[in-house]
Amino acid sequence: MPAIAIHDLTKMFGTLAAVDHLSLDIEEGEVFGLLGPNGAGKTTTLLMLTTLVPPSSGTATVNGFDIVAEPDRVRKSIGIVFQDPSSDETLTGYENLELHGLLYDMPADLREQRIKEVLALVGLEDRKDDMVKKYSGGMRRRLELARGLMHQPKVLFLDEPTLGLDPQTREHIWAYIQRLAKEKNITIILTTHYMDEADRLCDRLAIVDQGKIAVLGTPSDLKRELGGDIIHLRAPGCDIEAIRLLPFVTEVHAEGDGISITVQDAGRHLQELLNRAGTVDAVEVRPVTLEDVFLHHTGRAIREGPAEGGWAEKVMAAGARR
Repeated sequence: MPAIAIHDLTKMFGTLAAVDHLSLDIEEGEVFGLLGPNGAGKTTTLLMLTTLVPPSSGTATVNGFDIVAEPDRVRKSIGIVFQDPSSDETLTGYENLELHGLLYDMPADLREQRIKEVLALVGLEDRKDDMVKKYSGGMRRRLELARGLMHQPKVLFLDEPTLGLDPQTREHIWAYIQRLAKEKNITIILTTHYMDEADRLCDRLAIVDQGKIAVLGTPSDLKRELGGDIIHLRAPGCDIEAIRLLPFVTEVHAEGDGISITVQDAGRHLQELLNRAGTVDAVEVRPVTLEDVFLHHTGRAIREGPAEGGWAEKVMAAGARR
């Protein structure tokens, strides 16, 4: 049985389908990514799977428990790291973890053991007695990761786990996530709009656009299926249609101040391409990335699209409607 089984899951906000008949299985121990821009439906999907917002239709099970019929059993078996900060600033790191253990009715000896274990996991043992308001953004995210693991969940949901963090802190968070997946065999579902994050962490990922899965697969397979290398030309007088007719060119589109061309065996065909392009002011050759995969399947860059909002905004909005 998969850790998460989703069938035709749908969420309507008025006439807008935020999640549109989503079907997907996620296996135990898998690191699975939902990749897409703000507004794609990633966070809404997680809100339904964590029982915080009811689906409009469709079904899903998490750890074998139905998200509508058995919400309490779902919640006891999962951990969540919210996109928005949710730790109590007026408590210490230790006290935040202690409170979480109490909410899950963990016995005192187990609670103390788990606090020590998760603090060690995220490297906060020496700051456990400091109030959270004195923590940096990266330390807060690490504390919230520790809190999500306190009760030893089978599935961990991470909503934009490194949003707004500096590159060095992002690297540290990535290392913690990879360690969890390898050592604890926890099923991890993360949402992100960072291509490098999805490429680095995910066993498989789904590119989500306008509430639907545009494509599903491993990062390496998705890039391989697109094929070849990307050549970016700045050539003011270039005839794009003439470039498109070249037999080794698989895709052409305008990008920034030039054109982006997907080419099979760029090293072999670059000179012929440049001859066809005419006067070229600049040329760049690079391998295919997930950004290119996203653009190919959705027709737009991942940065485009309206803001979807964080977990808190979604939950409050849902509560206001009820």
